[in-house]
Order: sequence, then C-alpha cells, then structure tokens
Amino acid sequence: MIAAAMIDRRAEPRTAAAEGERRCLVTGETVPRAQLIRFVAGPDGAIVPDLGERLPGRGLWVLADRDALARADARAFARARRGPVTVPDDLPARVEAGLRRRLVDYIGMARRAGALVAGFEKTRAALRSGAAHLLIAAGDGSDDGRAKLRALAPGLAEMTALSAEEIGAALGRDGIVHAAVTEPRLAVVIAREAERLAGVRGGPWKMRHGADSDKVDTK
Repeated sequence: MIAAAMIDRRAEPRTAAAEGERRCLVTGETVPRAQLIRFVAGPDGAIVPDLGERLPGRGLWVLADRDALARADARAFARARRGPVTVPDDLPARVEAGLRRRLVDYIGMARRAGALVAGFEKTRAALRSGAAHLLIAAGDGSDDGRAKLRALAPGLAEMTALSAEEIGAALGRDGIVHAAVTEPRLAVVIAREAERLAGVRGGPWKMRHGADSDKVDTK
C-alpha cells in the first residue's frame, strides 16, 4: 500500500477554501485551522483536546502556541462556549503529549510505507536526488550535520520538533538525528503536526522553513 493511501483523509492537506480559518479564543487572532488546536466541551462541561478534529460538538479553538495554551483558562473557554466549563490543570501538557503521539505515529507510518529514509548518508542521497519532500532533523542534534544537509536543499522545510530519541522511537531504532520523507502528501501531514507541536513546545523545537519557500515540497 502506498503512503498516500494510508493517510487519514481528514488529515490530508486541504485547499485554502476547504481549510478555512478559525478565531483563537485567547488572542482573538483569526488564522488557518492548521495553526490551531481544537477543543470541545463534554456534556459535563469538561474541556477536551480534539487534535484530530473529529469529536462532535462546537469547536473551541486556541493557537498552537505555548503562551496561548497557558492563558487558555476556564474563564476564556467559558466565554467562548457561553456556558460553564472545567479545565484540567495540565491541559498544555496533555496537548503536547497528544501532538507528540500523532507526530510519532505519522513518522512511523511513513517508515512502514517505505516513504522515509533515515541516517545521514541516506538522507543526503534523497536530498541530492530530489526525492526528499521534508527534511527531519533532531532538535538536539549537531548543528554542523544539519547545516550540511540543508545546504543541499535550502528551499526545503526542516522539521526539528522531536529529539533524536523520539525520532528513533518512531522508527524502532536507537537515536536518529537525520531523516527525510519521500512521499509528498505524507510530508505535508507530518509538517503540519510538527508545526503545531513546535508551537506548543516553544523554544528550539521549531519548524525551519526553507530560504526560498515556506512550504514542504509537494511536487
């Protein structure tokens, strides 16, 4: 089965019209849904993260941003819902853990589908041949090695939202510092999840966009 066929249809990249925009209940910003986290309130008013955007109920949207999530308290959710809510104290940690699981799962999916190469030499070969659609680099990896690979495809986005240990766990191997996704639609999905996780983690865990493009290679 090819990687594209394995992607959850609801997670595939969408056109701008289909993607739509939503308003963050904390900052008031209106941005594409890909930059937000959806929450819903259960029958008892408990706020639950809906990372896959599947749960029934009215969506309550917050920017995938560390500071915005920290400010998303019961008052902010209640105002958006127009009703009482309860918010767990560890909501930001739950969101981060959930996004990490989703990203690790998609990277594992790419490996099983033969749509990902790992290791410095294989990643370099994929970049040189033009087969790479997204560069994956451990956020705690060597800057020197990452710079050498980036120089081969300066317009390609680079995902640094996971540590070497986390990437290795997704691939069933010891710590992995360098990898590349070779299937375009799956690369877009992984980049989207990485962008959200990077925003929630803050600090060095970020997506690096290429010098010539702010998107992954979808050709």
